[in-house]
Amino acid sequence: MARLSDIHDFDVALPGGGSVRARLAGRAEGPLVVVVGGISADRAPASGAARRGWWDWAVGPGAPVDAARFAVLAIDWLPEAGAGIDRPVTTQDQARAIAAALDALDRPIADAFVGASYGGCVGLAFAELFPERIGRLVAISAPHRAHPIATAWRGVQRRILELGLETGRTDEALSLARQLAMTTYRTTEELGLRFGGAPAPAAIGAPHPVCDWLIARGEAHASGADARRQIALSDSLDRHAVDPQRVTCPLTVVGFTDDRLVPIDDLRDLARRAANLCRFVEAPSVFGHDAFLKEREVVGRTLRSALSPLPACPEFAA
Repeated sequence: MARLSDIHDFDVALPGGGSVRARLAGRAEGPLVVVVGGISADRAPASGAARRGWWDWAVGPGAPVDAARFAVLAIDWLPEAGAGIDRPVTTQDQARAIAAALDALDRPIADAFVGASYGGCVGLAFAELFPERIGRLVAISAPHRAHPIATAWRGVQRRILELGLETGRTDEALSLARQLAMTTYRTTEELGLRFGGAPAPAAIGAPHPVCDWLIARGEAHASGADARRQIALSDSLDRHAVDPQRVTCPLTVVGFTDDRLVPIDDLRDLARRAANLCRFVEAPSVFGHDAFLKEREVVGRTLRSALSPLPACPEFAA
């Protein structure tokens, strides 16, 4: 995937105090597309000179969100790492931060909003709060409310993190919480295909191959994570609630039938109740909730279709 060369990072002052870091990339004069992802995502969905983006196959020059055609806006989620947290952070708070970023750019309207997982929840909140400031919304693996089973899993993760903070074993807690999260992101089918029939370890209680994989994922996550921030963002997902009938912009909903965190019936309900549904895309995926990261054909095709009505810059059209 081609890397972005036109990147502008900037601080956004928030109405209630504090700030958030945002990034504008791509074709600055093009239609503006907000791109945001899961709670581990940040302001860099596309690859730049210094690092790989978290969604670099989907965002960049020539990609489904074509940075040669669009201005791409992304933000770091609230709260900032290391910041004091004295109240819950909601998806509506994140939506207001994105509105403040648009104000800072003197761009009153997001021509399109592409959100996956938590980012899709924020997109739904943005559309409900600011119906006049959004052209269209693509919500991928993102419901209008949290399912109790997802809240149950995340609640266990938060208690692991709290225990780590209380005992001074924060890195271990971050790793364990992430390992548990990975078992909810992926499917039993995928893990069966990858690890079924693997030999058992010789020692009693030693990690099995699937455990080694989880431990590696957990340790990689823990190296750059903030436990209190993780608790706040996980809690934010469980507080999320939007009325689908108040999402009046043209809406594309994408869901995967094997996603356990966001049951497909919840996305069917969102699509059925939405005020202005353009398209509901439903597909199977062995990757479960992580399908938005892995299913390039389904997601890429849907993004290109949803964004195709946006106008092209004269130079691009030529």
